[in-house]
Formats: sequence, structure tokens, C-alpha cells
Amino acid sequence: MHQLTTPREEQPLLTAVTSMGNAALAVEVLELRVKNEQLSQALVSRAVIDQARGMVMVLAPCSSERAWDLLVDVSQHCNVKLRDVAAALVATTKGQEFPEAIRREWARALRRLHALERR
Repeated sequence: MHQLTTPREEQPLLTAVTSMGNAALAVEVLELRVKNEQLSQALVSRAVIDQARGMVMVLAPCSSERAWDLLVDVSQHCNVKLRDVAAALVATTKGQEFPEAIRREWARALRRLHALERR
């Protein structure tokens, strides 16, 4: 995870807060910083996932919900985070190779999708 603050930056804040005798406030500040960093990462990840979802909708072709399901399916079968599967797919637009394990699972997921549609 990308870290917005470093322990070195947090130390003066902790020292100031704890010197005022409020350890609970120091803990709350750190918890809020962690949540802030997680939300920032989620926003970045969400944009990449949405781009990949759009690509899947065009490539498969399928609905937005089905595209989401395909990305989740590949992620789970590869044991790779959804955001990493999405990033790998989006990276193919910049000439990067689709990782072999994800490419193989992508083909399987598409076969499963087409089998469902034939029923």
C-alpha cells in the first residue's frame, strides 16, 4: 500500500499529542491517518478497476455486472487481488504482456461465461 505519511513524519505529532497527556487522541490520529491512506488507495484502485471493467464490457461483450463478475472470477481463481488483475488488463493497452496465469484464467472465465449464456 502506498503510504502518504512516514513514521518519521508521525513521530513529532505523536510526541506533541502524548506530551499533552492524551494517548487516546494520539491513537485516534493514527487510526484516522491509516483510514485516510486506505481510502486514497481505494480511489486509485477503483479507477483502474472501472477502466478494466469497461474493457471487459467491450471485449467480452457483456453487461457491467457480468464484467465485474468476470474480473472477480479471474481474481479468485488466480489468487490475485482484483486491483492487480485489473491493472494487468489495463496495462495491455500500453503494450505490456498479460501475465500468463491471468491470461489462462481469463480464457477459462470466458469459456464459463459463454457456457452460461448457451443454457
